[in-house]
Amino acid sequence: MKTDVLVIGAGAAGMAAALSAAKNGATVALVDRDERTGGILNQCIHNGFGLHYFKEELTGPEYAERFSALLEKSQIKVLTDCHVHSVTPDKKALLVSPNGVFEVECKSIVYTAGARERPFGALMIPGDRPSGIFTAGVAQKYMNIENRLIGKRALILGSGDIGMIMARRLTLEGVEVVAVVERLPYSGGLLRNVIQCLEDYNIPLYLSSTVVEVRGKERLEEVVVAQVDKNYEPIPGTERVFKVDTLVLSVGLIPQVELLQNLVQFDRVSRGVLCSNIGQSTAEWIFAAGNCTVIYDLVDYVTMEGEKAGRYAALYAKGENFEKGIPIETGENVGVLFPRRYVSGEDLTVYLRSKRPIEKATLVVGNFERKYEDIMPSEMIRVKIPSQKLTGFDKLLVTLKEE
Repeated sequence: MKTDVLVIGAGAAGMAAALSAAKNGATVALVDRDERTGGILNQCIHNGFGLHYFKEELTGPEYAERFSALLEKSQIKVLTDCHVHSVTPDKKALLVSPNGVFEVECKSIVYTAGARERPFGALMIPGDRPSGIFTAGVAQKYMNIENRLIGKRALILGSGDIGMIMARRLTLEGVEVVAVVERLPYSGGLLRNVIQCLEDYNIPLYLSSTVVEVRGKERLEEVVVAQVDKNYEPIPGTERVFKVDTLVLSVGLIPQVELLQNLVQFDRVSRGVLCSNIGQSTAEWIFAAGNCTVIYDLVDYVTMEGEKAGRYAALYAKGENFEKGIPIETGENVGVLFPRRYVSGEDLTVYLRSKRPIEKATLVVGNFERKYEDIMPSEMIRVKIPSQKLTGFDKLLVTLKEE
């Protein structure tokens, strides 16, 4: 099979990229391992999606359906229930599906494979190995897709957005959520979720605390929680025992990048695909967008970056070449940053997270400055910078100057 642009992953970024590439005159194939398009949106039945992109509030399935309907009307070849086994430097991908194994030859790729959850084993928590321990995404899939209740009494480790949303969801389904435990001294998710998912339901949030032991024979019976010091080491004597049958983990997402392991470079902080502001990776024919590049707060941002990557992948497939661009580097108080190269001529949209909470700071990029208040690492800053503010530099430094 031959196509101009191959899009890998049919979540929000992939669907937007495929539609954008087709709009720019390319033939497009969109591949996803699930049986339907939409990715993780299909199991996110809560609302809060689409406020920036559609200017209205939608649930995850509603948001996905908007794009799925457009895909059906397009000429895009959608290959669901199809696994991408490998991608080779000669612009070929090996696909495995129930219909057999086949090869796709393309001119450019848009990689939009999203992220995976950090599993329990990565946390090195001592104790028994009982059932009843779930990542938040798996718990969400059991409840929202398969209609299965995961337990009766639960504790949630990590105050990421999906963890807090699951605290509310479990409560609404009759599960008693005894606490949400967070090792940082502040919440790991959006403030609106702290209010709407925890405070509105009287679910306690224990900050600077973590799980230090799990106990149980066949099913989880007890979870031991302790306070931690500034180095995140448990403080002896602060242990509390919670009798629960379920532990839900919301301890971070990791960009899913294994397929591109020997083809492109990765960002050492976000661990995602290293990209320029047009979505181009260090391999000029591979573009990327969405949570495989950096973990976003909002699906609207993922969609916008997917559209951009799709457009430039189509232009590349039609023979256009783009300059390598100048480096974008992290300065004072900046942790996660995307993109990492700037191709001039375009306005630059920067996404960043601060390293720590800051009351007041000025964001400085090139000749651009903007003041911010109450900055939290859990809330991503997105700012669009006009290209004329970025001329005459051989590299761009992104800093948050504390006031």
